[in-house]
Amino acid sequence: MANALAFLDDELRTLKTAGAYRWPRELHGEQAPVCEYDGREVINLCSNNYLGLANHPALKAAARRAIDEHGVGSGAVRTIAGNMAIHGELERRLAAFKRTDAALLYQSGFTANAGTVAALLGKGDVVVSDELNHASIIDGCRLSGAERKIFPHRNLDAARRCLEEARGARRVLVITDGVFSMDGDVAPLPQLCALAREYGAIMMVDDAHASGVMGAGGRGTVEHFGLHDRVDVQVGTLSKAWAGLGGYVAGSRSLIAYLMQRARPLLFSTSHPPSVAATALAALDLIERDDTLIARLWDNTAFFKSGLAALGFDTGASETPITPIMIGGEAEAMRFSDQLFEHGVFALGIAYPTVPRGKARVRTIVTAGHTRDDLSRALDACGAVGRAMGLLRG
Repeated sequence: MANALAFLDDELRTLKTAGAYRWPRELHGEQAPVCEYDGREVINLCSNNYLGLANHPALKAAARRAIDEHGVGSGAVRTIAGNMAIHGELERRLAAFKRTDAALLYQSGFTANAGTVAALLGKGDVVVSDELNHASIIDGCRLSGAERKIFPHRNLDAARRCLEEARGARRVLVITDGVFSMDGDVAPLPQLCALAREYGAIMMVDDAHASGVMGAGGRGTVEHFGLHDRVDVQVGTLSKAWAGLGGYVAGSRSLIAYLMQRARPLLFSTSHPPSVAATALAALDLIERDDTLIARLWDNTAFFKSGLAALGFDTGASETPITPIMIGGEAEAMRFSDQLFEHGVFALGIAYPTVPRGKARVRTIVTAGHTRDDLSRALDACGAVGRAMGLLRG
């Protein structure tokens, strides 16, 4: 009998030949700044745990209390089994944090983006999107059935041309990441908001990597640029600075009410376990009470970036704790990552299709939980491997 999936073996061989085949390393114990992967203690530069809250005693205690008081699951989708009170409490707190009228929880940041775009747009509509937007935005655009107009990364002239071409569409949505997840640069949000207003378009920002990181109190790029009256839809996650799981949309009451009726992830997938909502509330308490966490994150970021620059590495256009070490070749980037691991540093090689061909890199993220000793040792390892591979002079 013929094997209908035989083509998969060919595809896998191609990936392995190109040096792009990867299998996740196994974490033993907690997600921490220094932890054990594949039986080796390494400095962890792969985690989105920006504020180091994944193991915070307050979050763990909140999860335990929620399990004792509310159980381990919500039972069904919200429109069938109803809203749990703890989900409503978290939505009210997130709305206040983001300075919006309302907020709505999704099961993940991916479903928040994809489900919202697909609910807002349809045939006859146009979405104007940065070419480096997250995959969840791209999938939401495809699911919506709207015409897609993609502008080169951060290119405002091209974005204007897309909007000009979209005149006459039923609805137009301009969408961008606030912070781009692979390059660590920031969207030209004030200018994009001005364009959206000029052309009467909806403005949507995915602030997954900015929430808890940028802006006063960690409120994101919308706060950072003072654009609360210019952004119609804000997306955030609970899986990065909040250290848990899930996503949310913040905006007007009408937006949230409409999404509750039409967003398919909400209508067809069970809501968060109550313990997840409880840890998010505890994280929000800490972030609002203690701004030293964010200050420490940025101090560590500045130290690590300056160290990489002094070694002679190209970190691209990064402006945030996401700091790529640009390598170029895919196999070379993977070898650099593997050699770093042998030197006690876990920093992931990223290649096509996650990033364009010829722009492979090792992506690093420092957190508030790293010590200066951690980061100094990581820089020493980067320098040693870079010189051994001929990537650095001297």
